[in-house]
Amino acid sequence: MIVEHLSLVDFRNYATAELTLHRGPNVLVGRNGQGKTNLAEAVVFLATLGSHRVSSDAPLVRDGQEYAIIRARLSHGERRVLVEVQLNKQGANKARINGSPSKINELPRYAHVVLFAPEDLQIVRGDPSSRRRFVDQLLIQRTPRMASVLGDYDRVLKQRNALLKSARARGIKGEGLSTLDVWDDKLVSLGAEIINARQRLAADLQQPVAEAYAAIAGEDHRPQLEWALSVRGADPEDGESAPIDTDGVLSTAQCAEMFHAALLAKRPNELERGLTLTGPHRDDLVLRVRDLPVKGYASHGESWSVALALRLASAELLRSESPAGDPVLILDDVFAELDADRRQRLAAVTAGYEQVVVTAAVEEDIPEVLHAHVVRIAAGTISDDREPQSPQGPTDARGAEPVDAATAPETTSPASEKDETDD
Repeated sequence: MIVEHLSLVDFRNYATAELTLHRGPNVLVGRNGQGKTNLAEAVVFLATLGSHRVSSDAPLVRDGQEYAIIRARLSHGERRVLVEVQLNKQGANKARINGSPSKINELPRYAHVVLFAPEDLQIVRGDPSSRRRFVDQLLIQRTPRMASVLGDYDRVLKQRNALLKSARARGIKGEGLSTLDVWDDKLVSLGAEIINARQRLAADLQQPVAEAYAAIAGEDHRPQLEWALSVRGADPEDGESAPIDTDGVLSTAQCAEMFHAALLAKRPNELERGLTLTGPHRDDLVLRVRDLPVKGYASHGESWSVALALRLASAELLRSESPAGDPVLILDDVFAELDADRRQRLAAVTAGYEQVVVTAAVEEDIPEVLHAHVVRIAAGTISDDREPQSPQGPTDARGAEPVDAATAPETTSPASEKDETDD
């Protein structure tokens, strides 16, 4: 799969943006604050239904506007697909595929993207939520229906937490908590499916991660991925050492049974704190090299190698399973973070993908093997030295049928002068 054309309206610092991308390597060059990462973020949203930089959609809409639009023409071999999402500051987002209204959760079926970004270091060094987020975004790409499961789980969790807080405030216990049992059943049904899917994903990533780590680091440090499950008793989110999963992948039924038992055991503490203390929202993916946890023990270089290996393994997994072909690889300001040896190794293993998009503030940071089609971004304008500029502005997407990206201008895109801190 490749992204042939990207159109934005009121997304981040762009009032409008039109970007043509080519098969093979594409380099977006510009000083910090020009909007390079915003372009990458838009493509990633189509694949993961979320941003790698913020947890909500509101910051993606340009200041003073009510919604933003991301539209992309995708190529799957000989097939072309036009996908579009409208991000609303208030209310549900909307999607279209080839001009027809569609469920938002259908977008990842068409857009397959793997992002490498400086924030990836938080996957290995940050708190458990960073690792859960990485896993869940990959789950959505691998199995798009998991977007609904994860969304439903979050909604049920909020309802259950609200009930716990209300019960704590009113001193309700015993029979007065019958409503809580109903929410328990819903939470367990959804949560067991999430736990099972996450475990299967970790098992499938194990070998690709080991191979990718060796390719990046040039050494075999035996990287491992293991889930610490809160349903086993402890709480990784609170820093308690939960037993590592050593029994292989648990069935959904086994997960449900353990989840039910953990909720009953934790109920007194939950009522005291007004918070759900067990479930997939409090699990942690434990990463190890040399049989030691990466967090707290690995060097800076080892940590970066693990983070990059997780992304490369994700790409290989999607590549092997998807009939659409390779995912698009986006390397967002990554090379500036790496030493010369890791730069060359990363470039060598990514150059063979159907499409690679690289952003950089310094053009010389990009290894020669990826230095092909160059787009320059300066003062809010996207320019391609290989294509003539068009004075025509993009068709307004507000309230209109999706514009065929094949007819959209491809060279200039003035950005708002506001929000100069965006990359």
